[in-house]
Amino acid sequence: MDKEMSERTEDRRIRSYVLRAGRMSDAQRRSYETLFSCYGVPFEASVLDYTSVFGRRNPLIIEIGFGMGIATAMIAEANPDVNYLGIEVHRPGIGKLLWEIERRNLSNVRIIEHDAVEALECMIPVASVAGFHIFFPDPWPKKRHHKRRLITRAFAGLLVSRLIPGGYLYMVTDWAEYGAWALAELSATEGLVNVYDGFAIPQSWRPETRFERKGIEKQHSVWELYFKQG
Repeated sequence: MDKEMSERTEDRRIRSYVLRAGRMSDAQRRSYETLFSCYGVPFEASVLDYTSVFGRRNPLIIEIGFGMGIATAMIAEANPDVNYLGIEVHRPGIGKLLWEIERRNLSNVRIIEHDAVEALECMIPVASVAGFHIFFPDPWPKKRHHKRRLITRAFAGLLVSRLIPGGYLYMVTDWAEYGAWALAELSATEGLVNVYDGFAIPQSWRPETRFERKGIEKQHSVWELYFKQG
């Protein structure tokens, strides 16, 4: 086992999330129970055929940890010619995004309910993703929990391997120390090039989320990173 694969194996043992018994609203539960069979992609240890999943072979964007999925739905609605695949483990958020898919009549969104590392390794073909969105991942602020952070050099290497030439990675956080951590990890990842000199400017096409607004009201700064494969 090479060093990179060993690091990824370690990442799988130490999850970047903790499954919490979040309360689902009646609408979220109903959406999950009635719509997941239509828009959900069951986890399997086999490579996805995007044409079978979406019914077309358009550019693919993957969002890792989409939360309640509002930004996901808004971006997908604004870009109907792009396919969007969200990977999430928290069921209330999945139910909410499914509700948004139905409300907005979206045909270009699918969801994998599984650990992102395993899903990417097992299901996503090499050099097939146009971009990755990682918006406000858990910063795990306590030093003893830093090992749980999603953004590591090993994970970034996995993302690079799935990006098409020129594909991008766009991360946003409201935790300054995590932003600095991610900037260092991504900058040191072979195959990634920072589009900006340090942190990125806000991308105009990314909608502001309710979580983000709450942070701004508390005078939290937002730190953005935009890298390309190259």
